[in-house]
Amino acid sequence: MSGRDLFCQPRRARHGATLTLVFASVLVAGAATGSFPEADRKPAPDTTPVAGQQGRPAQHADVARAAAEAMADGKSPEEAAERAVSRSGDRWGAVYSRGEYEELEDALDGRYTGVGLSARRERDGRIEVTEVRSGSPADGAGIREGDRLRSVDGERVDGRPVTEVVSILRGDAEQEPAGTAVRLGLERGARAWTETVRRASLATDPVTVRTLAGGVSVVKVLSFTKGVGEQVRGAVQRLPSGAGVVLDLRGNSGGLVAEAVTAASAFLDGGLVATYDVDGDQRALHAEPGGGTARPLVALVDGGTMSAAELLTGALQDRGRAVVLGSRTFGKGSVQMPSRLPGGSVAELTVGHYRTPSGRGVDGTGITPDLEVDPTDPAALERARTVLSGLGPAA
Repeated sequence: MSGRDLFCQPRRARHGATLTLVFASVLVAGAATGSFPEADRKPAPDTTPVAGQQGRPAQHADVARAAAEAMADGKSPEEAAERAVSRSGDRWGAVYSRGEYEELEDALDGRYTGVGLSARRERDGRIEVTEVRSGSPADGAGIREGDRLRSVDGERVDGRPVTEVVSILRGDAEQEPAGTAVRLGLERGARAWTETVRRASLATDPVTVRTLAGGVSVVKVLSFTKGVGEQVRGAVQRLPSGAGVVLDLRGNSGGLVAEAVTAASAFLDGGLVATYDVDGDQRALHAEPGGGTARPLVALVDGGTMSAAELLTGALQDRGRAVVLGSRTFGKGSVQMPSRLPGGSVAELTVGHYRTPSGRGVDGTGITPDLEVDPTDPAALERARTVLSGLGPAA
């Protein structure tokens, strides 16, 4: 499993255990935003309707009541709300402080505070640096891909979930904002050393394109932050006509559902992308017409392909538009609705689920690929290229 300090939770691990920030991305229903095109977008707490407002399910009112009663008794409304969510049994339910919720907003806008590295946990439990963002604090400190991260601020990280490690790297936005120092214990071969870097405000680069032998293009999408759908569509339109595409969604932690639908429009000529329900009210998402349907396409996925990325994968698979290659995806297909609580925190509770065009549920099951391969194997892209060669002469 891998992660980057772009999308991770605030340090407090109570929010969805060790799920990263956008791993726990939500589908915000039209009732919360006024219209579904901003689905999966988290409205700012100041503009989110409070629990108990018309159209809100009863569980939101229960959580808000617990927070209000705690505040009246001089206790923490946020902690009371967390206990209420925990008692509800809602797997994806969470309570965020105002500052934490603002972090979510920033991340979905493509901004984050961190040191600029990605990491993964090896089978032996050690944490390996897999990518260093150019120009980032980590890059300036000379940290390189392949280095081992042994500690953060003196805390050993071996054996910890990588999402938890990444969360510590980012720190709390209120207590450890951009400019604060973080001490990293590193190892490269036989050399071990400590490096102190300062967190910085960074911007994401969620879409990259590269060309493999034979003219196959790999469009890598790390997450569906604001504007990514149009970036994907523009990247595909600029490719040579008929050129085969590998849509690499490995490790894509989701994000804005509206962006995933726009990305689907690059490969579909209109039609259904997904359906979803909010308290029994059935709704649908459709691609825009005009997408390139003749271009050979393989979608590459893994266990870190989540939420909005699963929605896109399921649509391409169900409609026979792509061969899906890799391993089973994560299985996050639920709809959450946010509510502002007494005291300023925000609760998100599950109110429904989405389904692929054929009616398959994703939550808890994920998407099963058409061809199973080890997505961590460097040869996975070569296997994708081979599959493309059988789909059309352009590959």
